[in-house]
Amino acid sequence: MAAPIFRSFSWGRWSGTLNLSVFLPLGLRKAHSGPQGLLAAQKARGLFKDFFPETGTKIELPELFDRGTASFPQTIYCGFDPTADSLHVGHLLALLGLFHLQRAGHNVIALVGSATARLGDPSGRTKEREALETKRVRANARALRLGLEALAANHQQLFTDGRSWGSFTVLDNSAWYQEQHLVDFLAAVGGHFRMGTLLSRQSVQLRLKSAEGMSLAEFFYQVLQAYDFYYLFQRYGCRVQLGGSDQLGNIMSGYEFINKLTGEDVFGITVPLITSTTGAKLGKSAGNAVWLNRDKTSPFELYQFFVRQPDDSVERYLKLFTFLPLPEIDHIMQLHVKEPERRGPQKRLAAEVTKLVHGREGLDSAKRYRMITEGGVSINHRQVTNPESVLVVGQHILKNGLSLLKIGKRNFYIIKWLQL
Repeated sequence: MAAPIFRSFSWGRWSGTLNLSVFLPLGLRKAHSGPQGLLAAQKARGLFKDFFPETGTKIELPELFDRGTASFPQTIYCGFDPTADSLHVGHLLALLGLFHLQRAGHNVIALVGSATARLGDPSGRTKEREALETKRVRANARALRLGLEALAANHQQLFTDGRSWGSFTVLDNSAWYQEQHLVDFLAAVGGHFRMGTLLSRQSVQLRLKSAEGMSLAEFFYQVLQAYDFYYLFQRYGCRVQLGGSDQLGNIMSGYEFINKLTGEDVFGITVPLITSTTGAKLGKSAGNAVWLNRDKTSPFELYQFFVRQPDDSVERYLKLFTFLPLPEIDHIMQLHVKEPERRGPQKRLAAEVTKLVHGREGLDSAKRYRMITEGGVSINHRQVTNPESVLVVGQHILKNGLSLLKIGKRNFYIIKWLQL
């Protein structure tokens, strides 16, 4: 296959002026657009953390989002490497970021990184990822695509708000890498990257100083992620990449690559990383993942993860993980001050997230499991608190082949077993 052809993608300029007084002139720009602006709204929720670069050459990031969405919708992407066969809670904030942008009328792309997963992202890691076979990566990628599409469908069906939304598209970067020849690709792409810049990235520096060091495959990861951004910019007009705060170095590489080739402005937005109570990043590698696939983490277990959140975290999580308006969240927290024992914010948080991930049926099943663990179910006049032990044949069946089920205080059921 011929080497990639780079061509300029002309966008023109927006008319009007930008009020620079709304920005903080420090390092990576913090989101401060107008009081009703999309960026300001997500900054207030704590969902959008940092923006890059500090200043565009032709257009500023707030202009892209706050100037006539219906006439000029933007395209934003976020990548998800299939290193496992399921997304986990650590991925949810990036997805919520995409969903909020989609709800504002912009088009979003969830990119499954089948190609990049083969190399392994070194960001935020102290040692190299375990190498994955091609067959396993493909299977994981299929599972991630299904998971992303299911989440997007739940979002579309259960969280509509009357506005005209943008599109949600799932792509896989293997589509543009599987036909590439290595030498042709390096010859066309490699000359646009400077070793000093790549070596200066924090993720690279940390690994080079470690005892294990860094492999060439890992080092090349940021080049492929930069090319992904360029490809989506060329084919889909994608100007913004969204990612976790540990992805900032990779986002910078993409910005520099595109700007050098085209002279156009592109931007990066980061979302905060979710950590455990000990401060460890939630995820597969840390061994503390809460999965979004019900075969790996049931709807009840997902519900319980959020309902167990402490009081000092729940308000922040309501802002990050739900679409609830901020005034409604304030009201929920005011009620919580009066009746903390009811754990109202935790239950609302758990319900909103479980409904997004598993749909209404998943939420209903989680609430039924919760009733069992809280002692609201008895079988044959014996309270049952273990969801896995409900109606076990040979244990909860009377000699006459019947079981008496009590749910709550007033709901009684007689179950006749047809086969014993």
